[in-house]
Amino acid sequence: MARWFAAHGYPVHPLAAGLKTPPANCPACRPPAPPHEPQNCPCFAQGRWCHGFHAATTDPTVVEDWWRQEPEFGVAVSCGPAGLVVIDIDAHGPTLPDRQRLLPGIRIDDRVDLSGLASGFDTLALLAACRSQPNPADDTTTLRVRTPSGGLHVWYRVPRGGPAYRSSSGSSPRVALAWQVDVRATGGYIVAPGTRTGAGTYEALPGARTPAALPLWLSAELIRTGHTGHTGPTHTHTPTPSTAPTRSPGAAPSRTAPQDGTEAHRILRPLLDEVRGCATTPSGTAFTEKLNRAAFTAGGLAAAGHITQAECAGLLTAAADAARPRQSRRNRLVIDSALRAGGNRPIHPKGRS
Repeated sequence: MARWFAAHGYPVHPLAAGLKTPPANCPACRPPAPPHEPQNCPCFAQGRWCHGFHAATTDPTVVEDWWRQEPEFGVAVSCGPAGLVVIDIDAHGPTLPDRQRLLPGIRIDDRVDLSGLASGFDTLALLAACRSQPNPADDTTTLRVRTPSGGLHVWYRVPRGGPAYRSSSGSSPRVALAWQVDVRATGGYIVAPGTRTGAGTYEALPGARTPAALPLWLSAELIRTGHTGHTGPTHTHTPTPSTAPTRSPGAAPSRTAPQDGTEAHRILRPLLDEVRGCATTPSGTAFTEKLNRAAFTAGGLAAAGHITQAECAGLLTAAADAARPRQSRRNRLVIDSALRAGGNRPIHPKGRS
């Protein structure tokens, strides 16, 4: 399994036999030896597995040597270098927290019945329902791995040139996608299917055996919840028809760039220019992140009364469709999600909120 992943471009590193943690470092890399940064460790050049996911490699010679020395090693993939975001769903959560901590940044109305909610499977399904999207736990188009504890790893591939997502814990009070739903990305690793631990084997479920592209709506949620370091968590409400961005009846959306004369237009102009600038490069320009940032800002300006939602939707749609004309439906999905998020953080150009 380690050879297969390495051969397909996924950097791997060992896990201690029977465990889901990396093996111990060499004596020079563990106390009482002086501490040092992993990136400066000479062990990598010598083909050692010190420092866990920092040692991950696709070098077939190194991989072959590691598992020749320790055939019982498990296999892990370093998510950041592999370009992966893995949604790690826990099956058995601790005591249920307050409902407003279940989906960070999304207020759950008291009328929503949460009877039976007990794990990450439930909160991820709730998030998907709030966004009117399919539940990732049921996504047969991508690699899904059942864990020995009954949890689930849903593997997704990050588009080349997209944002670098960071890892998080579903119990974190600062950055989290949903309660009891961890995110494995840059700064983390994921156990590969086929690895055996004392608790059981990580088993790939029926369906796709390779990671699919990260869905745009999940990308927007990761950006909204602060997983890129660009857009922090914000408070939004469970979507309803009355809160979704709409155009005024009979009004056609503006198809021109923001005009001079208002602070809102001045702020939006460079952001929309970045989105339109992606037209010259089909990939590798972080298009989704740029569109999300522009829409989030527009939502905040609209919430503060400096521009209308209808005008925002028109300007954003025009810029997005100019850059990616063949994915207008996906563009609108990103725009709608980010407008909703930005709408609950009003932006006043002179710094007043």
